[in-house]
Amino acid sequence: MSGMKVVILAGGLGTRMREETEFRPKPMVEVGGKPVLWHIMKIYASHGFKDFVICTGYKGEQIKDYFYNYASRNIDFTAQLGHQSPPRFLASHDEFDWTVTVADTGQHTPTGGRLNKVRKYLDDQPFLATYGDSIANVDIASLLKKHNELGKIATVTTAMPRSRFGVVKTDTEGNVLGFVEKPVLGEFVNIGYFVFESAVFDFLTDESVLEAGPLDGIASEGGLAAFRHSGFWQPMDTYRELKVLNELWDSGSPPWKNW
Repeated sequence: MSGMKVVILAGGLGTRMREETEFRPKPMVEVGGKPVLWHIMKIYASHGFKDFVICTGYKGEQIKDYFYNYASRNIDFTAQLGHQSPPRFLASHDEFDWTVTVADTGQHTPTGGRLNKVRKYLDDQPFLATYGDSIANVDIASLLKKHNELGKIATVTTAMPRSRFGVVKTDTEGNVLGFVEKPVLGEFVNIGYFVFESAVFDFLTDESVLEAGPLDGIASEGGLAAFRHSGFWQPMDTYRELKVLNELWDSGSPPWKNW
C-alpha cells in the first residue's frame, strides 16, 4: 500500500496567523527551521508514503519554489558561474526518493474543490489526504487497516482536543475545589489524516467544502468511518500554537518526530 499518494491541502489563507501568513502560505511557516508542510510529509514518509500531491492556492508560488529548488536549499553545491552546466551537488538529502507534484488549485477554492481539481493526478486509486497545518503522530498503518477492514468510501482521523483554558472546579455553593489545567474536551474532532477511495469524487465538485456536504453525504450513506487517534496532535491555527510546536521541537524530542 505504500504506493498510495498523499494529498496535502495547502492553499488556505491562514487568516488567524496574519503575523506569519501575510508574507507566506501557512504550510510554509517554519517549525524548527523547516516548513510545517515538510514535517507533515516526513511523518507520511516515515511510514513509507513518499508520493505527494500538494494543493496550493494563496501564495502557492512559494511552495512551488521550495520544492523546485529543494536540493539547492538543503545541501551544498558547486556552480561554475557563466556556464550552462547545472550545479554539482556535494551530498544527498534524506528526501531523495520523494515524488512531489505541486498543483495550483486556485486562490479561493474550498477544501473539497481542491481535492476535486487534483483527481487527474490520482489515477482513480485510493489515496491519503490531510491538511497542511496539522501535525499528529498518526499510526498510518493502523489507519489503513481500519479503513480496509470496514470497507468504507472514506475514513477520517479524530482526536479529543484540549481546552485552550484551565478549568475551575467548584461546588454548588461556589467554593473552589481545585483547578484543572487545559483538560481534554469530551468530543472528538476531525484532524484530517484521511483515507479516500476514488468513489469520494462522486460527492465532490470544484465548489465543495469537504467538511460540509461531501463528508455529510458519505456519512448519510454509511460510507464514512472514524479512526480514533489518542497520540500527539497539534493544529497550527494561531501564533501561540506555532510557538508551542517550536518549543516542542527545541526540546529535542518532539512527539511527532518518528524519522
